[in-house]
Amino acid sequence: MSLKSEFASFLVKSGAVRFGSFTLKSGRPSPYFVNLGVLADGEAASRLGAFYAMAMIEKGLLPSTDVIFGPSYKGVPIAVSAAVALYRDHGRSVRFAFNRKEAKGHGEGGMIIGSPLRDGDRVGILDDVMTTGKTKEEVLGVIKSAANVEIPYVLIAVDRLERGETDLCATSEFEQRYGIRVHSIATIEEIAEEASRSGLIPEGALSSIRSHLREYGGKCSDAHS
Repeated sequence: MSLKSEFASFLVKSGAVRFGSFTLKSGRPSPYFVNLGVLADGEAASRLGAFYAMAMIEKGLLPSTDVIFGPSYKGVPIAVSAAVALYRDHGRSVRFAFNRKEAKGHGEGGMIIGSPLRDGDRVGILDDVMTTGKTKEEVLGVIKSAANVEIPYVLIAVDRLERGETDLCATSEFEQRYGIRVHSIATIEEIAEEASRSGLIPEGALSSIRSHLREYGGKCSDAHS
């Protein structure tokens, strides 16, 4: 199986991607729901980190990575588990860091926990999804206020393929606005296709996804696959 196929099966079987009828925080209806927060035991975290590490290797991201950064909160276990997997499975020790939601005024202080960021560092951001890009925009300010670093990419688990504020998908909007490339391990359509082939989702779920994307989808670059 390919990385995308294995990842799709893992997400659906673990319940991290569910298909049905949902209402998102924005009020938008959705035939699917992505929540990596359910991957809350050692085995699941280990497997998740392994998928991110393999994606970094396959996409050629590792040579441009000095630090893996996980935006709080869901990005924190992703960054840590990916760093562990890179060392365990690939023999590459990469520094990691993540941010607090609010600055700490005592002890070590500051907004960033983990490896200190240094001028010249290449910082790859790892997170779960990108719905509007607003969370990523906030963390860019935190990272750049800590040191004069380069942020060459964002790697997310699932590209929802939904449009942002224009007719472009949120990931492509983010790329145009900041010049930072967004990669995904898989798109929601690829996950639904694999789940449908494997009989993991009800008949008609894939058609519902495609119908949803015809209404709410955006134009995406080819960087996300």
